[in-house]
Amino acid sequence: MNDTLQFFLEFAVVLACIVMGTRVGGIGVGLWGGAGVFILIFIFGEAPGSPPATAVAIILAVVTAAALMQAAGGIDWMVQVAAGIIERHPKRITLVAPLTAFAFAVGAGTSNILYPLMPVIYDVSYRNGIRPSRPMSVAVVQSGVALAASPVSAAMAAMLTLTDVPGVDFSLTEILSITLPACIVGIIVTSMVVSRMGTELEDDPEVIAKIEAGLLPDFRKGASTDTADVSAAGDAPASVAATLTSTKEGRNAAMLFLAGVVSIVIFGLWPDLRPSWPVDAGGEATLDMTSTIVIIMFVVGTLIVTFCRPQVKTLPDQTVFKAGMVAAIALFGIAWLTATFIDANETLIVDTVGGWIDDWNVVFFVSVFIVAALTTSQSTATRTMVPIGIAAGLAPGVLTGMWAGAVGGVYTLPSGGPQIAGANFDLSGTTKLGTKLVDHSYFVPMLILTTTTMIVGSLIGAVFY
Repeated sequence: MNDTLQFFLEFAVVLACIVMGTRVGGIGVGLWGGAGVFILIFIFGEAPGSPPATAVAIILAVVTAAALMQAAGGIDWMVQVAAGIIERHPKRITLVAPLTAFAFAVGAGTSNILYPLMPVIYDVSYRNGIRPSRPMSVAVVQSGVALAASPVSAAMAAMLTLTDVPGVDFSLTEILSITLPACIVGIIVTSMVVSRMGTELEDDPEVIAKIEAGLLPDFRKGASTDTADVSAAGDAPASVAATLTSTKEGRNAAMLFLAGVVSIVIFGLWPDLRPSWPVDAGGEATLDMTSTIVIIMFVVGTLIVTFCRPQVKTLPDQTVFKAGMVAAIALFGIAWLTATFIDANETLIVDTVGGWIDDWNVVFFVSVFIVAALTTSQSTATRTMVPIGIAAGLAPGVLTGMWAGAVGGVYTLPSGGPQIAGANFDLSGTTKLGTKLVDHSYFVPMLILTTTTMIVGSLIGAVFY
């Protein structure tokens, strides 16, 4: 078979498996990835690529520690703290809420913390006469890029195992030095633009009609938005954060987990702190960051079990654990598929795709963005497209900056859990899912955020690396 023809046939197999896996959702992405590996090996005769064992190891270790933290009440404590920050700055909620959610998503390595914050964001914005769709939409879309700035996210695990290797040598701290400032600037710019989008709440005829019909409390009178019993809305508590509860064990578990995150960053910043040992070939070998992350997270989990006493048997029921296991399975299958495809066609990829990326770097950004939009998974998009960008010779700094923005494409279509939840929590109806795929409340904020983050990240990567 002609090499070029075989390349395009194999590429079609990869795309078909991604599409079919996305239609199934969840672990379906991983299962179809494994099916694609079967086709490439048994039908096209390709040698199997290396499965992403190191990335999966990071995910398993981090998810175990994070789920133990959640079982001990650590997520509840984080939510209470975040809610308090948001409620202290009500007039600036369109900026404060997304930045607060971003900080905790980065620290926890998951966007799940956003869900319990949504009623707080809605309540504070509505009571202060601010259109809820503004802070809600930015708070949701920030979680698309936040995981690119978290040392303990599945997306970072996938990225780190691709870049912190000989030949690329782009470490965790170098990645974070690009993604963290780029994401923060992206959120600030997006918040500034979105704060002027949409009709002011007091001038929105739909909202006023709901108030007059008794479906919503009147924000102009400072009423709470607790509509569990609209007739008693005036007697509802003025603060949602005040109704949240946390425990000492939850606080301690969260602090232990965050200390682990800080430790990982410190070991990344100063490699000399990591242990070394002599090797047979001469010289010394230093503990790699993948093993460092896994070891630290297991230690964190052990400390949480010992001092915070979570119900370990409830671990499989924690939302963090469930999401992490799905991510691990999905990542394993699809990453194995793309590794097999790239290893078999590396020369052709470098000669063709490499030329496109050299001429138009933005091709890489668009490619990652599209895969993220189709799969709604930052880690899947990372393992699918970043190896191609690396093989094509894109500078690691620029590649990282583009990646940080492009993974935000997971919210292109209004099908993500946070998007649906945000629309449901917004009782005023200002946050909409739309009817034409791209007319939802999150689309424009997502475009602004991904583009700004990509531009800032690429500039940082180009100038400093």
